[in-house]
Amino acid sequence: MQTENMMQPPLKNESSVLVFTLSGLNETMENRYVFLSLTALYYPLMVFCNVTVIITILLHKKLHEPMYLFICNLCVNGLFGTSGFYPKFMYDLLAHDHVISYAGCMIQIFVIYSSLMCDYSTLTVMAYDRYVAICRPLEYHSIMTNQKILKCILFCWLTPFFCMSFLIMLIYRLTLCGFSVDKLYCEIWAVAKLSCYSTTVNNVFGYIVIITYFGDAVLIFFSYIYLVRKCRKSIEGRHKFIQTCVPHLLALINVTIAFMFDVLYSRYGSRNVPQSLRNFMALEFLLIPPILNPLIYGLNLTTVRQQVIRLFFKKQVTISE
Repeated sequence: MQTENMMQPPLKNESSVLVFTLSGLNETMENRYVFLSLTALYYPLMVFCNVTVIITILLHKKLHEPMYLFICNLCVNGLFGTSGFYPKFMYDLLAHDHVISYAGCMIQIFVIYSSLMCDYSTLTVMAYDRYVAICRPLEYHSIMTNQKILKCILFCWLTPFFCMSFLIMLIYRLTLCGFSVDKLYCEIWAVAKLSCYSTTVNNVFGYIVIITYFGDAVLIFFSYIYLVRKCRKSIEGRHKFIQTCVPHLLALINVTIAFMFDVLYSRYGSRNVPQSLRNFMALEFLLIPPILNPLIYGLNLTTVRQQVIRLFFKKQVTISE
């Protein structure tokens, strides 16, 4: 018997996690019907605004230009990302136990964070489009061909999908010793922290992805500084910059702040922060960009705004260039 015991491997404090508990709502359940009412109003409104911009752009050939197609892509991505959170969130507001299966958790992580990355990729190609339009107007249509537009849109989706697929694989290989996620949804670092062993590989690749996308933001900001200098030379250039680039810049600032909130708090945040504030910081990129993007582009861009009015009120509106 003694020999058999010596041959057995030592027992480890490991468990195969099949279900995660989401504890982000624990301290605010007394207000769940208020949150449910607000979410039931907000989510359909957000879907309506994005779908309106998408349909408007797709139905009117006048809007089949690179800039508008990229705006359409931004709105499609907004619907994609929020679909990974709001339906489950509303269900949790009505349920007593806030749980999610392992597979559901991985899918939620993939959808939410690939959508965030796709936002950055789309804003990057939009910055390139504006650079060509303002700095090389005579060559614009020869550069921004249908093939180039298709490649840009594929880049916006395939790069985040590849990054998130690899990150999900890195999480899948971890043996987890816990099941409680202290957020309203499954978040990649919150799950990785439940690992029984080292998460160095996950950390390294995660930081590479974060630095890459923050690098995109810095590159876009510098490109706009260059465009501002170019646009000062003519009234037409200044008008084009204000009309098309300022909304883009607002969208970029918004998604960057939201990304910073999520990354900094999930990795370095203190549990002493009130849960309501922690929840807002975790939700900022799922609350603001999906509604702001269709509004600033749908209402600010004259061409899109007039076609939206025409779509709903059947008025014959002359489209101004």
